[in-house]
Amino acid sequence: MHAPEKKAQGLRRRCRLRGVAPCAAVVMMLAGVVLWGGFNTALEATNSLTFCVSCHEMRDNIYPEYRKSRHFRNRSGVRAACPDCHVPRRWGPMVLRKIEATNELYHKLIGSIDTPEKFQARRLALAEKVWQTMKATDSRECRNCHDEQAMALTDQRRAARQRHEQAEASGQTCIDCHKGIAHHLPEAFLEQEHDRFEKEGRPCYECHEDMARPDPEDTWD
Repeated sequence: MHAPEKKAQGLRRRCRLRGVAPCAAVVMMLAGVVLWGGFNTALEATNSLTFCVSCHEMRDNIYPEYRKSRHFRNRSGVRAACPDCHVPRRWGPMVLRKIEATNELYHKLIGSIDTPEKFQARRLALAEKVWQTMKATDSRECRNCHDEQAMALTDQRRAARQRHEQAEASGQTCIDCHKGIAHHLPEAFLEQEHDRFEKEGRPCYECHEDMARPDPEDTWD
């Protein structure tokens, strides 16, 4: 083969190789977009009320209670669904929560709470785990909707206003008081709290809103 022909072949080969790199980069970029889009679509699909109550453990035990709560139906028509309270909005913490949730798949397989009796037996432990998580994040998911700086305390009932003022002064977080918002409180927890309030001499009407309370102007002991 003559030298000019060799040079021409070498030139064509180099041109082909130079074209491969851009094509490979474009293919990899497109594949990344597809994978990233699929991953985020899957995340969004699991952040829905429909997904959360798709298993009978949630649908039969928790969902009926939630449907009767103010987070499900209220005067303003603003609904807070399961992910709003239990899944962080920021991407990093949300992914970590999803990874932690894979443990729930294991318990689904072994039937840890597949009957109402099993669920009630483990209810306090499950609730305490959620409460601890919320306290550790300073009730982060609550604050997505509720801002204490935006609260008009003067428009609240006297007991609620006093509690919020005390909570702010003592550094408490939302979940310290608001535990039975969307779900019933475990019976064992109610018994513990009742005994504690009784020992502290707390008046019954602080929790039982339908109970009579003394008139604010009444100064009798």
